[in-house]
Amino acid sequence: MKRTPMELAAIASAAVPGLTPTGVAGIPDDAADFESALLVDDSGKQWRVRSPKHPDASMRLETELQALKAFTPAIRAELPFLVPHIAGTLRQGELCTFVYAHLEGSVRELDDLAGGGNELVKELGRMLAAIHDLPPLLVHNADLPSYEANEFRQRKLNELDQAATTGRIPAHLLRRWEHALEDVTLWRFHATVVHGDLHEDNLLISAGRVSAVTGWTDLRVGDPADDFAWLLAASNPGFADAVHNAYVAARGEAADPHLMRRAALAAEFALAQWLVRGVAMNNSEMIAEAEDMMSTLDRDLQAEEAAAAAYRAQQSQHLPDTTIADTNGADTDSADGEVAEPALPIDDHSVAGETIEDDGGDTSGFDDGDPGTGTGAESPDTDGDAGNESANTTENPRPFSVSPVPADDTETSSLPIIKSS
Repeated sequence: MKRTPMELAAIASAAVPGLTPTGVAGIPDDAADFESALLVDDSGKQWRVRSPKHPDASMRLETELQALKAFTPAIRAELPFLVPHIAGTLRQGELCTFVYAHLEGSVRELDDLAGGGNELVKELGRMLAAIHDLPPLLVHNADLPSYEANEFRQRKLNELDQAATTGRIPAHLLRRWEHALEDVTLWRFHATVVHGDLHEDNLLISAGRVSAVTGWTDLRVGDPADDFAWLLAASNPGFADAVHNAYVAARGEAADPHLMRRAALAAEFALAQWLVRGVAMNNSEMIAEAEDMMSTLDRDLQAEEAAAAAYRAQQSQHLPDTTIADTNGADTDSADGEVAEPALPIDDHSVAGETIEDDGGDTSGFDDGDPGTGTGAESPDTDGDAGNESANTTENPRPFSVSPVPADDTETSSLPIIKSS
């Protein structure tokens, strides 16, 4: 049932005693699941109303209520950003509308964040570090999902099996994802608290800093890489790496060498999740959209692999040995006899001639890459369940193109960066 901003204002008045709206405007939200509005009351205070469109979306909001209750005053005080406060709720049948006290800041487009300079990159890294440093007890106390590394990998394999039963995934993509999920080295990570639905629409920016983080509907303990997948949609190819470097500096511990590969896999695998959700909802438009995006991704990946094979062949001409091997010493043949992806050279990145310096004195930067072409996705939820470990669960897929992530070891295949066009 579609609700107008005026209807949302009336619901907010019923949910929060004493609230008298004097102004209302619709605001963007996950279009498939929610309708939202920004209210101004007679004292000039602002409020956000979020109303679900179906029971699964309502369940996600109720899960967020559990999560936000777990943020005690002591935990909130330690965070470098604000988290929402729910002022009231109103249930109508199976659907429950939530009213939030307004938080300062504005939402920015992803490429605006990518072009925001070194300080904003550091802010994003610190924000991610603060989330992943939250105590796991916060999640356990809220009775929310918790997955250790191997359990998480097995759940992903189960999701892939479910997607494969549709018969709609290109064989090359299916094989690629199977190989990545079966590579246990890639999945040796330390589970942390994960936001689970992190993307630019859930960040508020004020005075050049992350002032608030919203959208805590998928809070869990799991793979920290899930919170990085959204960064890979930026048209600037070095942005995600720069944020990751700032994140590592803020956490002050050894970097997970495979985190960005798993993030890239999460961005790719979102297409399969979108397909499964479309099949479950019997939504022909979603199914066609997912098939089109997977076809584009498959075509781009095969072009990248052909270029990689040519690169290897060219490099082998300069090696004293006639065996073709990559620069890290890995065999060129994969387990099934196909040519493996090369360890492509890493570009020297910079931002307008500047470098990003972390607290430990190391520097890294990123360059302004050209946008890619095609269509693709963030990480929509496969079934609307708040316990699902997919990131960015409800947004419509966004444009992407593919460029390889250079491999820094010999045990894992490189995965692509997804960039917006």
